[in-house]
Amino acid sequence: MLIAVATACGWIGWSGHVLTLPAAMLFPALWALSPSRVVAALVSAGYFLAASRGLPQGVAKFFAADLRPGLLLWLAASASFVVVHVAVWTRQSEEGRPALRSALRYLAATLLMALPPFGITGWAQPITAAGVLFPGWGWWGLAATAVGLAMMASRGRLAAAIVLGGCWVWSAASWTPPFLAPGWAGVDLEHGQNLGRDGSLAYHRDLMATVRRASGEGARILILPESALGFWTPTVERLWREALHDSDATVIAGAAILGRPGYENVLVTISSERSEILYRQRVPVPVSMWQPWRAWSGQGGGARASFFANPVVKAGGVKVAPLICYEQLLVWPILQSMLRSPDIIVATGNGWWTAGTSIVALQQASIVAWAKLFDLPVVIAFNT
Repeated sequence: MLIAVATACGWIGWSGHVLTLPAAMLFPALWALSPSRVVAALVSAGYFLAASRGLPQGVAKFFAADLRPGLLLWLAASASFVVVHVAVWTRQSEEGRPALRSALRYLAATLLMALPPFGITGWAQPITAAGVLFPGWGWWGLAATAVGLAMMASRGRLAAAIVLGGCWVWSAASWTPPFLAPGWAGVDLEHGQNLGRDGSLAYHRDLMATVRRASGEGARILILPESALGFWTPTVERLWREALHDSDATVIAGAAILGRPGYENVLVTISSERSEILYRQRVPVPVSMWQPWRAWSGQGGGARASFFANPVVKAGGVKVAPLICYEQLLVWPILQSMLRSPDIIVATGNGWWTAGTSIVALQQASIVAWAKLFDLPVVIAFNT
């Protein structure tokens, strides 16, 4: 029963709808009620595998392979989550002060899964629901959610469930989307896997026409998806600056910069006056992009990770918290950015390989939840 309910919590909480995120808050109670480490492991695995269920199909499409590589990566991704929660699990005492152990140990597991190295695969963290339960509360809302999670793992779980359930109902009844930043606009594209891979002049001119249309609707700063510009070269830079010579618009777009021993996934900003690298991705997707073992073995290739670099950047005169694709599923990149008090969140992605899965919806639901928690505008641009 515990395993079945944990699986349902993972499935419902991470369905891609922001208002269902609090369903994941039941997980610590199920974990704490497990009568043994084996059951705790199965409860943790059921929750995580259900929450990340789109991974096998997405990986198979990305690598143009059958489901086997995706299934292996799916199981590997769940390993750190299961190992951490099994390692800190303890049998609950029936009475007395030792009953607090489960609560404190669950908070320890949450912290471990939020920070590197375990945080690199730290998807599906129930604490992401803070933005739904306590919109606008900021760090106080995050602290309240952490306390709620700890209570769910203790003998006070019934009272905690009633309080959190009430907050959930109240929030859902009064829910409004994050507000938009005046003059900012995200430009969604539907170029599939051709995005950024077609370096032809025709491709860039078509993209420029899309930007001009969006600019004509009043946007001053336009956000293009991850990898929209392909490889960032002096030729591409000149082409785009010339295209914007008679415009006061600024374009922020995804691109890749080749270097040794691999490449960097970045956001660049372009205007008629200048262009520069705005942001270097902190956490590229493990395995498909970030492949540290290649450098260890002296091979080239793979995306470089800048785990703690540039959490906030300046664009359009405001402080921006940028998140590229995979970073939107994790906890620590957004919290690292929030420590710098940004004015806006910019989220980009290239989700062509996730077609038929809930991965892009999960990314966007997560970003919306964080934006609501800290009461910030958010601009989202994705390619599908």
